[in-house]
Amino acid sequence: MTTTEYQVTGMTCGHCEMSVRREVGKIAGVDAVEVSAADGSLSITASAPLDDASVFAAVDEAGYRAVRA
Repeated sequence: MTTTEYQVTGMTCGHCEMSVRREVGKIAGVDAVEVSAADGSLSITASAPLDDASVFAAVDEAGYRAVRA
């Protein structure tokens, strides 16, 4: 298991968190997703290291921008 941290810009509420959680959760190998709009954090636990491009694309699909923390 690996955990990777990202910073996400543009989130303001629980709905934002839910949107990011839903899109990132679709990535193969993702076991858990923790999102906080309050501090703009995204923590992903996966069975193997994730490709950052997949995470960025999923967050973009939700309507936000992510960078590796």
